[in-house]
Amino acid sequence: LRQALTNGEFELYYQPILYLQTGKVSGFEALIRWNHPERGMISPADFIPLAEEIGFIVPLGEWVLEQACIAAVEWKRRHPESPMVMAVNLSARQFEQPGLTELVATALRESGMPPQRLCLEITESILMSRAEGALDTLRQLRSLGVSLAIDDFGTGYSSLAYLKRFPIDILKIDRGFVEGLPDSSFDRVIVEAVIGLAHSLGIEVVAEGVEHEAQARMLCDCGVTRAQGWLYAAAMEQAELLQFMASHG
Repeated sequence: LRQALTNGEFELYYQPILYLQTGKVSGFEALIRWNHPERGMISPADFIPLAEEIGFIVPLGEWVLEQACIAAVEWKRRHPESPMVMAVNLSARQFEQPGLTELVATALRESGMPPQRLCLEITESILMSRAEGALDTLRQLRSLGVSLAIDDFGTGYSSLAYLKRFPIDILKIDRGFVEGLPDSSFDRVIVEAVIGLAHSLGIEVVAEGVEHEAQARMLCDCGVTRAQGWLYAAAMEQAELLQFMASHG
């Protein structure tokens, strides 16, 4: 892993996030891939847990943040009219780092990226397992002007009392609940409850893992603003993404 970072074997792929009503691109989620010289493309599911375990996720996450900000600035230069936002995931180890806020501030400053164009995604389980400390960290990050999202919402053990206190802008509904829509009455009830909760707190809802038109229609009818998934596009490398952006406004 350490040698791979030195040798430039890691790549960022980007999955578009679109407005459900218009189909226009609102932003992207940066996703890391490992292009191994012998084994080919390695899924993050195969190396991220190990990187977390050995602490390598911290320098790797820093690299992802820096590269994502640089790419977003370049895309904005090519498409100045677009309101696109770049979403970057923070791992548990990153979130615990005392210098996280300064790290994000440095990435923004050195890339020239406006903070309102960056969305930091933190999983629900990370927030709830570190609830008191998480609140301070979220406030510090929010003070930079970036937006904050809870990723995979509904898969952890949320405390609604803490959710009210967290300075969160976006809830991302986990694909595990989306995949059963619109046929599963259980998934529909869960999704509608999450949407109602979020809207009552002034939080936007984004759906992950949207693969069918029927899912998209139901989510749109329920008040979900934006979505990502294979219905629109899989994660793609930068050259493909520029073509996608040109065709989707």
